[in-house]
Amino acid sequence: MKDAFGLPQSLLVLGGTSEIALATVRRLVARRTRTVWLAGRPSPALDGAAGQLRDAGAEVRTVAFDALDPESHEEALGKVFAEGDIDLVLLAFGVLGDQAHDEREPLNAVRVAQTNYTGAVSAGLVAARSLQAQGHGSLVVLSSVAGERARRANFIYGSSKAGLDAFAQGLGDALHGTGVHVMVVRPGFVRSRMTEGMEEAPLATTPEAVATAIELGLRRRSETVWVPGALRVVMSALRHLPRTVFRRLPV
Repeated sequence: MKDAFGLPQSLLVLGGTSEIALATVRRLVARRTRTVWLAGRPSPALDGAAGQLRDAGAEVRTVAFDALDPESHEEALGKVFAEGDIDLVLLAFGVLGDQAHDEREPLNAVRVAQTNYTGAVSAGLVAARSLQAQGHGSLVVLSSVAGERARRANFIYGSSKAGLDAFAQGLGDALHGTGVHVMVVRPGFVRSRMTEGMEEAPLATTPEAVATAIELGLRRRSETVWVPGALRVVMSALRHLPRTVFRRLPV
């Protein structure tokens, strides 16, 4: 069960090598969390992440999980929930893709959409059902400000995040009053392996800053978290710009 501050004692990360997810887990382990499940494709990176969290004092287990194999999601997540209640599920998997390349290779674009949206719909629904069955818990979904308005520079990724964001909001409405809390996190440009070598956008942030915002959001039982917070105002303005004006912006 969560502690008096709304922080989890047990959690499951879907996307167990995500830098944002691992920064969040480290922060929560330093507070209260003791049981951690890392779900992802078996790899040295997943094993390494588990080892680092064990060194930090957590009891860590891994489970094979592939966002692109929805038919396996019930079995994979079922193994975790069969071992005991999970206070927090952090849905953190996703791929950025290569916009210019993916426009020329539609199957690559489909892979981005299937990972970021289709896989998340499947895993999110399975996790939500399990949380609802136990009567409590939070589902934190890592979205992106890119989903607020698709930009020419990354509309494939942005559209997949727009779908994910809408899905997560709707799921939160569906679960309202059940004891299950859904929180959507919308970071801006995050300095990480995923964005390495890319030109940094204004108001760039770090995995650690996103982790801090997630912890605060859990304490407050927020439904939407922007990182940094100033992006809420910025994106509201961009979202309402006339399309002819928006097209001319260097974004």
